[in-house]
Amino acid sequence: MEYFVTGATGFIGKRLVRKLLDRPGSTVHFLTRSSDPEKLEPLYDYWGVDPSRAVAVVGDLKVPQLGVSKAAQKKLKGRIDHFFHLAALYDLGAPAEEDEAVNIAGTRHTLALVEAIDARRFHHMSSIAAAGMFEGIFREDMFDEAENLEHPYFRTKHEAEGIVRKECKSPWRIYRPSSVVGDSRTGEMDKIDGPYYFFKVIQKLRKILPPWMPTVGLEGGRINIVPVDFVVDAMDHIAHLEGEDGKCFHLTDPHPHRVGDVLQILARAAHAPDMGMRINAALLGFIPNGVKKSLMALTPVRRIRNAIMNDLGLPNDILDFINYPTRFDCRETERALAGTGIAVPPLETYAWRLWDYWERHLDPDLFIDRTLKGQVKGRVVLVTGGSSGIGKAVAHKAAEAGAITIIVARDKEKLAETKREFEADGLQVVAYSADIADYAECDDFVRQVTEEYGGVDILVNNAGRSIRRAIENSFDRFHDFERCMQLNYFAAVRLTMGFLPGMLARKRGHIINISSIGVLTNAPRFSAYVASKSALEAFSRCAASEFTDRGIDFTSINMPLVRTPMIAPTKLYQSVPTLSPEEAADLVVDAIIHKPVRIATRLGIFGQVVHAVSPKVAQIIMNTSFRMFPDSAAAAGEKEGAAGQPTADQVAFSQLMRGIHF
Repeated sequence: MEYFVTGATGFIGKRLVRKLLDRPGSTVHFLTRSSDPEKLEPLYDYWGVDPSRAVAVVGDLKVPQLGVSKAAQKKLKGRIDHFFHLAALYDLGAPAEEDEAVNIAGTRHTLALVEAIDARRFHHMSSIAAAGMFEGIFREDMFDEAENLEHPYFRTKHEAEGIVRKECKSPWRIYRPSSVVGDSRTGEMDKIDGPYYFFKVIQKLRKILPPWMPTVGLEGGRINIVPVDFVVDAMDHIAHLEGEDGKCFHLTDPHPHRVGDVLQILARAAHAPDMGMRINAALLGFIPNGVKKSLMALTPVRRIRNAIMNDLGLPNDILDFINYPTRFDCRETERALAGTGIAVPPLETYAWRLWDYWERHLDPDLFIDRTLKGQVKGRVVLVTGGSSGIGKAVAHKAAEAGAITIIVARDKEKLAETKREFEADGLQVVAYSADIADYAECDDFVRQVTEEYGGVDILVNNAGRSIRRAIENSFDRFHDFERCMQLNYFAAVRLTMGFLPGMLARKRGHIINISSIGVLTNAPRFSAYVASKSALEAFSRCAASEFTDRGIDFTSINMPLVRTPMIAPTKLYQSVPTLSPEEAADLVVDAIIHKPVRIATRLGIFGQVVHAVSPKVAQIIMNTSFRMFPDSAAAAGEKEGAAGQPTADQVAFSQLMRGIHF
């Protein structure tokens, strides 16, 4: 038996050709725009045959009779038992002109070739989009009843199917698959569309929230999903049945899930938080179209919407399909497949395979240079407090990645030692000795760096001072608050203000502020420290609002407790879980690469949410920690002794509240 297939290099087409070639003695002729052996070799490998059984026919969908030469047509004439037309544009975001050229004109060109070569049977791959946005149940014998076909993709798929029904002179069969996802056995998929648009949203939720924390999801219409292996198996079987000409078959799930259920299934497959509470997108339907258009005409509204959709990786018109109103009857397909074992598997049984394949092969982040080297090589990176702790670790990673790395600190001996360590590792670092909390020294430092290096590209405000002391032990120590504010806030702001003009001139810059988890959890005993870090975050938020369209990014890192010299005087912290400076530096690297507005641990975000939703509960939790962990002897005005063994309660609480300052 001989076949001709258009779209044989596509996601469904490749698999259908392989299925057809499994039939004994079969030969498949397939349309290709290039006969280059190097381009065709991967196809032959995939199909497991040589060119004698999979015969390339050079042509183009946009050319009459598909551009197949007369000589090739002569060879094919009278030989083709089944002609499968799968080539089409499956892209909701494609321009209307492209949809028309491929889906409508391409179908006419295909039928002209079918007639020229006297193919005995024609199989047309349509889509449930041919029904438009029909309200209710759309049967397999319905066509003219389609409604709401304004979208170019829906309209052109409907018109293409109409062309087959009216103009095809060979016996024909039409197949309407629903949203086709990856293989239910392997998860393999070739592009992101349909349900895959929501994978990035789910991934973001997983990164910022613990899996046990319930979240709010969307509810809407039913979304019909089928795996590609079902589509191929069903199409192959039905195509070879007798007595089915002139019929349409819905390759759909007879029991489709609602949008909210699909998102929930995918979230569980990704080990992301459950979307236990759902907002029904139908509520948006109460807003008149005129009001929607008026709102979208406003520049701020349009920019916000575009920014949100871009950040979530969603196409602009995806929300129009959340409330998809059409159900699809597939009784003809079920009748034709009865007794074969070919059926749509439950999404729950293979969703994890789809997720795993997407995250390993299709996640857009995989195709972006997400290396530190790609972000900093040849650029000037300034790290304050770079002679020890987090700053030293960050500077080391930046230097390894090829950045022009500058560190600044007060202690000349530590700076010299750090420089020797870097040189021993074959790395270069520029070290400046300056007290940036002193306005004159800070300004002089900014001037020197600007004169010698033209400013900085990335500024990491890491230098800081922390004081762990209860307020009741600080009544006569107002200078503690002044010193924290001077270094943690004023010095950082002064440096930022000093380097911002150069960044604005280059239309590029990134300011990273090392903040604290205490800003999110309102840690007791750290009122001076947390207040200064909160002030820096507030400044950054305001600055970001001014410069977000000027190429300047601001990132705040709510750092959990880190094992640095700054916490060494507090003996209690020797028994509390902490991050190493290298682990903390990895968070800074993540900030440099991805440029998020904030980086925080899940526990920190949870603390912020609890404080926002139920501040009294948050206060009780933190007060419990305040009473459970005493002030250090020095903070209480006593002589420091050896660190005592923590109690069972302290160990349990510190493990539960890992990374929070006590």
